[in-house]
Amino acid sequence: MQDSYQKHYRNIRDYPRFQGRKGAAPFLPMSRKEMDDLGWDSCDIILVSGDAYVDHPSFCTAIIGRYLEAFGFRVGVISQPDWHSRDAFMVLGRPRLFFGVTAGNMDSMINHYTAERRIRSDDAYTPGNVAGRRPDRATVVYTQRIKEAFRGIPVVLGGIEASLRRFAHYDYWSDTVKNSVLPDSKADILVYGNGERPIIEIAWRLSLGEDIKSLTDIRGTAVMRGEIPPDFTGIDSRKPEAGIPIPPRKNPYCDYCAGGHRDSAASSANDSDNSSEAPVPEAPSPVLAGADPDSDSDAIPRKYVLMPSSEDVKKDRLLYAQAAHLMLLETNPFCARCLVQAHGSRYVWVNPPSFPLTAPEYDFVYELPYRRVPHPAYRGERIPAYEMIKDSVSIMRGCFGGCSFCSITAHEGKIIQSRSEESVVHEVAAVRDNTPGFRGVLSDLGGPSANMYRLGCSDPRAQASCRRPSCLYPEPCRKLNTDHGPLIQLYRRIRSLPYIRKVFIASGVRIDLALRDPEYIRELAFHHVGGLLKIAPEHTEPEVLSRMLKPAISGYDEFKRLFDEFSREAGKKQYLIPYFMSSHPGSDLESMIRLALWLKKRGFELDQVQNYIPTPMAGAAVMYYTGLNPYERLKAQDNSTVFVARGDIARKRQKAILRYHDPDNFPVIREVLRELGLERLIGTGPEALVPPPGGGVRNNSGHPRYGFAGDRDRVSGRGEHQSPGASGSRGDRNRNGGNSYRTGRTGEGNRGRRGAKPGESGSSDGREKQRKKGNR
Repeated sequence: MQDSYQKHYRNIRDYPRFQGRKGAAPFLPMSRKEMDDLGWDSCDIILVSGDAYVDHPSFCTAIIGRYLEAFGFRVGVISQPDWHSRDAFMVLGRPRLFFGVTAGNMDSMINHYTAERRIRSDDAYTPGNVAGRRPDRATVVYTQRIKEAFRGIPVVLGGIEASLRRFAHYDYWSDTVKNSVLPDSKADILVYGNGERPIIEIAWRLSLGEDIKSLTDIRGTAVMRGEIPPDFTGIDSRKPEAGIPIPPRKNPYCDYCAGGHRDSAASSANDSDNSSEAPVPEAPSPVLAGADPDSDSDAIPRKYVLMPSSEDVKKDRLLYAQAAHLMLLETNPFCARCLVQAHGSRYVWVNPPSFPLTAPEYDFVYELPYRRVPHPAYRGERIPAYEMIKDSVSIMRGCFGGCSFCSITAHEGKIIQSRSEESVVHEVAAVRDNTPGFRGVLSDLGGPSANMYRLGCSDPRAQASCRRPSCLYPEPCRKLNTDHGPLIQLYRRIRSLPYIRKVFIASGVRIDLALRDPEYIRELAFHHVGGLLKIAPEHTEPEVLSRMLKPAISGYDEFKRLFDEFSREAGKKQYLIPYFMSSHPGSDLESMIRLALWLKKRGFELDQVQNYIPTPMAGAAVMYYTGLNPYERLKAQDNSTVFVARGDIARKRQKAILRYHDPDNFPVIREVLRELGLERLIGTGPEALVPPPGGGVRNNSGHPRYGFAGDRDRVSGRGEHQSPGASGSRGDRNRNGGNSYRTGRTGEGNRGRRGAKPGESGSSDGREKQRKKGNR
């Protein structure tokens, strides 16, 4: 097989301009009047979004719209249309090429519902923070209305919602397995991941007169096919222990790095390309094949993996876990094969992911003429998500952490794409010049992670064949570059700009990675923390952390030691705010009690808590639904099971334990302690977790919260745990095309974290509950 990583792929800047059109619109038009003012009789492409249109590179509609505009396409926007009628989708007329549909920066279901499936009362991506401006499963609904309005018009799906639903997937809100959104919506093609490469290829080829049905050979897309091409070699992996062999190894998450038992990276990654392959029995007859790999630099490999069908995964949880296992193996664009899943008599055909953008390509996308403000049609009405990101700059994409509850790897991939230093400086100047009210304070320089800028695999051959889901678990890969020097240099250069007063880092710091370069921790403590720094150990117990693909809690202790040391050197009082999660697969009541004792010993009283939400294509969601671990090799029988807290009562109990200090939770915790035979933890002594009935409120107002005395007044406990300007005080960042990065963490009170609803507080009613005395 030809090594895909050796191929040169087309530079996204080299596509020809469409009909020679030049110039950028002040804003992408949202009305016929704006089109008339621009002299347009029609749009070439219309983007339909569930979000308000903000012309800022943290919003997916702006990125894709301005990007297509740069090649001469006339792009219009229909923002948050009334989906009850087709009329709202006809306001700009029929586009010449296609409609592009996205639910917005967030998955519509996460946008609408809490971890307890209660309807949210706000929407940070809507003017006025008003809820209810988009439908449930917006991608499907919007497409259906477009098809009603314009017969035969091509529809291209994109965004986080479509990306994570490209296969049959478990839907937490209905507690069922649903089909891929592609057949359900009747769309023509689905773009997953960051869409710059596939969307320009689609637009360019349609502009040349190609039929949308012929676009079956584009990386980063999924299409429906009636038959399987005869020139593809297939692996039948519809059943466990069939198809892709995985050699036994000591740790199922690591091919060669943790144990050091392989010397050659080129021979690692399950050796799956050397597995026995043969045409799949009973394969249907041929249809259009993909492009010739020798004539197309972006050609897909002529191999595919046949997954369990949509009908089978709905009936058999083992087969669902098997399908997820295959998806996890095929996320690396340099070695991934096509994934094929039958839906009835047809197939969802998912091509390998797009190649990551090079730094010049990435710079090009972020240096387009964004106005960096909402569309004037909103008349200055406040859009909370914009307020949170308007003073920030995105410097990278992707995440190689691979946390099982997070969907970044399934969406953006684990290969880091970084901008050049000059491009970042250029955007900081744009923030200064175009952001209303800017006073020289940057709220963030980051991305999905704060400290993965310019990091990645140091061995191209290893990267070309690697299939491990995380470069950091169980230990950082020995081939991983962990030098934070370029990031530190970038911080220092931005700080040195005469118009910059302060630079905060609000993106999540990966602590196990930071520990590989303590100078980075020093840089944070001296210059980029406004009193409090939020980090995410997630849990304390090994049986839970192993399911999360997170490091041991000892890393937190070492990070805290260094952070405190450097803060003292800087002459500053600064503190860490750790995030923890309840109800994650693997976490039982005993695990939560040990976590609560760990918190109590350190004086932490959490008002913000995260009750895990299973999101499509995340590994932990597979564990939640099936009770099986998709990161391990699955067998036809005798698979080890994962404990799962199922049902509202079980989940609420775990959440209550995480907030052990709240008197409203005392009765629940006492009940749990009695069930576990841990009555000794009910009392008034220092070892007790909760007081006995009638014992009053042990956690009185004089008790220091978060483990540091004297700062209680400054630390509000209402979802925003720090003073203005403090690091991490911004909410849902959702940059790089607006993808809800850590969608597994979208429980209550997840401000400052991706995938959470901005403004959501940590307590069950969104406010700090009044502490009550008496018999509870």
